Amino acid sequence: MARRRGKGGSVLLGAHVSVAGGYTNGLDYAVQIGAECIQIFAKSPRQWRGPAIDTAAFDAFATRRAELGFGPVFTHTAYLLNLSTVDEDLRTKTIAALADELVRAGGLAADGVVTHVGNDPAQDPHRAAQRAADVVLAAYELAGSAGANARLLLENTAGAGHSFGCCFDELAEIIDRCGLPPTRLGVCFDTCHAFAYGMSVTNNQGWRTVVDQMNATFGLDRLGLIHANDCLFELGSRRDRHAWIGDGFIGADGFSAMVCTAELASVPAITEMPGEAPVKDEVNLGRLKAFRDHCDEAH
Repeated sequence: MARRRGKGGSVLLGAHVSVAGGYTNGLDYAVQIGAECIQIFAKSPRQWRGPAIDTAAFDAFATRRAELGFGPVFTHTAYLLNLSTVDEDLRTKTIAALADELVRAGGLAADGVVTHVGNDPAQDPHRAAQRAADVVLAAYELAGSAGANARLLLENTAGAGHSFGCCFDELAEIIDRCGLPPTRLGVCFDTCHAFAYGMSVTNNQGWRTVVDQMNATFGLDRLGLIHANDCLFELGSRRDRHAWIGDGFIGADGFSAMVCTAELASVPAITEMPGEAPVKDEVNLGRLKAFRDHCDEAH
C-alpha cells in the first residue's frame, strides 16, 4: 500500500492493540485511543499454530477498515520463531509458522509483518544471515500466492545473549542474501532495542547518525515501521525493557527529534507499552502527538 502521512505531512502514530474477540475490535479500539495506525497479532504470539484461516473475519476487517478510512495495519509474528536457528526441527517449524503469518497478513491486507530474526549461538553472523535468508525465502515459497503481497519487516534486537539482528549490518546482510525488493522485505526499527544495544537516539544529532547509518546499510526505502518505545535502562545495557514515552533514558528530546526527522515522516510509528489499556495508549500517543504538533508549528 502507498505510504500515508499524519497531521502536517508528518509521521503517523499508533499502538500495538489487542484483537481479542475479533480483528474488527482492534480497529474500534484504535479509533477510541486516537491511533492512526496499529500493530496486531494475527494469531496467538505464543503458539506455533493458529486457528484455521477465517476468510469471513478477513472480509469483516476489510469492510470495517474501509468504513473508518483507517490507515496502516501491521502484524507481528509469534515469539517462537527463530529464523537463524541451527536446529533443523526448529527451522522447519519456523518456516511453516512464518508462511502462515504471511498468509494471515495477506488476508488482512496488512502493510507489513514484523518478525525477530532469532539467535546465533555460534556467533557467526555471515552463516546466521544465510540461514535467516533461506528461511525467509522458504516461507514465501510455502505461503505461495496467498502470502505473496505481504511485506516482511526484520526487527532489530537489543543484543542480549546470542540474539541476532542487533546491528544494521546484520539485517542488511539478510536482506542482501534474500535478493527480494523493498516492497517484499524491509526493516522495523525499535528505538528501545537500538538504545539498549548502544545507538544513542536522545537528540537530533543521534537520529541524524542513525538515519545516515540506515541509508548506508540497507537503505531508507527498506524502513517500513518504527517501534517507538522508551528504554527503562541505560545506553548499551543490552536490556530490552520498554518505558513510557519520555519516562526512560531516551527521553522526551529523543522522541521529539524522531517525529521531526524529515526522512522518517512517511514511516508509521507504533508504541508497545506496558500498563493498563486504554490509559497506556492514550497517554503515550498523546505525548507523541504533542511532539509532532510542536514540530509542525516549528515548520
